Amino acid sequence: MTTQKPSLLTAEGLRKPKAKIQTAIDAVLKAIQLCEQVQAEMVSTDAIQKADRSPVTVADFGAQALICQAIGDAFPDATIVAEENAQALKENASLLERVTDYVNRFWAEAHHHDDPDRGTATKDTSPSAETVCEWINRGSGEVGTNFWTLDPIDGTKGFLRHDQYAIALAHIVDGVVQLGVLGCPNLPYRLDPTETERGCLFVAIRGEGTQLYTKTGELLEQVHISETVHRFAESVESTHGDSDAHAKIANALGITAAPVQMDSQAKYGIVSRGEASLYIRLPNPAYPDYRECIWDHAAGMIVVEEAGGTVTDANGAPLNFLTGKRMQRNRGIVATNGKLHQHVLKALSNL
Repeated sequence: MTTQKPSLLTAEGLRKPKAKIQTAIDAVLKAIQLCEQVQAEMVSTDAIQKADRSPVTVADFGAQALICQAIGDAFPDATIVAEENAQALKENASLLERVTDYVNRFWAEAHHHDDPDRGTATKDTSPSAETVCEWINRGSGEVGTNFWTLDPIDGTKGFLRHDQYAIALAHIVDGVVQLGVLGCPNLPYRLDPTETERGCLFVAIRGEGTQLYTKTGELLEQVHISETVHRFAESVESTHGDSDAHAKIANALGITAAPVQMDSQAKYGIVSRGEASLYIRLPNPAYPDYRECIWDHAAGMIVVEEAGGTVTDANGAPLNFLTGKRMQRNRGIVATNGKLHQHVLKALSNL
């Protein structure tokens, strides 16, 4: 296991809080390790057949604990708005024991060089179950002018299938996403049947572009959208959108290639690196009033924008991250290479 860290701070980036960026990256990389260990040890065909979501629950809580602990310790005044809270965990002793075990494994590895004089726990004082719950509940903050938002496991069913899922962390100031770290542990380096290497980390800094790293933090490349690729991405789960409308839009744009169907914000990742020209997510007709959660899109949005793309809602409005945990003023999501954006919005208006 490598300890190599990303070297992403350019001269421009040095004017930004270096610690904030590196803390976010290190936390997501550690959460990736935890999630992969949970998958390796707990997710089996039997579990999927029995619709047992215990493994993904362990990964959800464990990843959130590690990330919230890292951010909260580095920045005590930070507000974190995350998907999970520890209430259900406190009511399930067996599950809490498993989550605590996983957190201890990866927390200890990250902190064995800590100075006890700093007041933080050391490898000899591993966090208790109560402490793990406290870390998870650091994510119970409210949306404001300066906050982090976290989805510890985006793509539950993808996780259980050993397919695509993401760990999505973003920092938002005055409604503008300033930093996005998107970990996609199962995403191949390229969408190519011959590609055997997988596990990607997208890091986007406002005004700095989007860089792609391995899941161990080694730089692969700076990524850019493509204006020549003609392909769209959508969710695997039909209930997550309006697949009929998506198909009509593709047809109106002359897109004949089959859609890339993928769980999680990994779809934003493939748009950012030019393997899809758009990602559409319209509300399922059965739930016309559905509004998206902020943690499902904040990190992915900046990843696409900093790669040269455009992200709005289905009406062409900017995504609003100040209305609470759900984007109440937005309907649907349209992420494109920029060139196609107005064409997509026009096609949507004609539906």
